[in-house]
Amino acid sequence: MAHGAAQPVGAGTPGGVWGLAVEAWSGRPEVAAPLLIVATVYAVGWWRFSRRGGAHSAWRLAASGGGLLSLFVALSAPLDRAAHASFAAHMVQHLLLIVVAAPLLLLADPFAALLWGLPRRLRATVGRLLRPGTPLRRLWRALTLMAVAWLAHALTIWLWHLPGPYDAAVADRLVHDLEHLAFFATAVLFWWPIAQPSPRLGAWPSDGARVVYLVLAALQSGFLGLLLTLSPEAWYRAYASADDQSLGGVVMWGVGGAVDMLAVLILMARYLGAQDRTVPTH
Repeated sequence: MAHGAAQPVGAGTPGGVWGLAVEAWSGRPEVAAPLLIVATVYAVGWWRFSRRGGAHSAWRLAASGGGLLSLFVALSAPLDRAAHASFAAHMVQHLLLIVVAAPLLLLADPFAALLWGLPRRLRATVGRLLRPGTPLRRLWRALTLMAVAWLAHALTIWLWHLPGPYDAAVADRLVHDLEHLAFFATAVLFWWPIAQPSPRLGAWPSDGARVVYLVLAALQSGFLGLLLTLSPEAWYRAYASADDQSLGGVVMWGVGGAVDMLAVLILMARYLGAQDRTVPTH
């Protein structure tokens, strides 16, 4: 490091890290508070569940930590400010919500831990609401059907990338928060048939059906990214640079597609492994 280089006060120390975290969230308590509550409920529930002999593997705990961290980074004030100045940064923010946070949290299979983290009476109420045959359970099952989840996710992405809604989101904080909520909620629906978390809502689709599902999703989001990349003019009033828009399109196309294809490769490997186990040996 060059001598005389300026450093943030307390940087590199636990107090400095805490100070940076507080600074990043000091302006958005309405966003930080729900995330902290969910993280606390999950941590308490994981501890209670583990003490009662519940199986919760280390990799699922790591997935839940990665998912929550992705949410915190995506919604933090520094990235939010960057997203208002740069379309490419805005795409990074969206992808953290859609292809990082949502699938990681579902892969963590958090339902049991979240349920155990609730007070006893509330836990019993939630359990009654989610029993098989209840209206909430039937609704959730309908929303996570592959055709419904795929269509809801694709329509949400395309709708919010139209010039009118997109400029409205950049101009108004409440609309921007609504955009993020829509992206994350439909991403949870989209990844549900792939991650297959608890509670089980019905028969799971085959690996082949899920591969087709992911490939079609990669094609539609990649097409939108390609349109943004190749457009000679900026689509949005909030960003004047077509080069910045092209970079954002590459981020959407490349990163989003890479995650979808990684999931396809994992599913194909699982399918081939299952086929090998069913082949009789002589």
